Amino acid sequence: MSRTPVLSKEAPAPSPHLSQAIVYNGMVYCSGALGIHPQTRKLAGGAYEQTKQALKNLDAILREAGTQSTNTVKTTIFLSSMEHYAEVNKAYLEFFSGDAKPSRTCVAVAQLPLAGADVEIEAIAGLPQTPAPKTSHL
Repeated sequence: MSRTPVLSKEAPAPSPHLSQAIVYNGMVYCSGALGIHPQTRKLAGGAYEQTKQALKNLDAILREAGTQSTNTVKTTIFLSSMEHYAEVNKAYLEFFSGDAKPSRTCVAVAQLPLAGADVEIEAIAGLPQTPAPKTSHL
């Protein structure tokens, strides 16, 4: 099995050390996404807006990989402070509004990789299953 990198122009370009995501064995493993607008390259203001933008960025990456956000099975959220928890949850529940929400871990960290960033989110999603061809038994 090969690992296939994903690059969406609708999400901020990754740094040279990583891929936006890797497709492997029917799954998409997304690197952490910050709340950066892909065209302006500016960080959204506040934890709520950064969460919304980070989820939009992940959505673009997942679509480029051939899946969608509803196929997300796991997210990990990194916060610069647990004081942002309620704002992050508000944006998260707006984005993942269905009954089967992804499993999730949310932790506060000492620092995120961009000054002023309050939120970073990584995700793992499944690729849609291709139905087996129908065969007839004549």
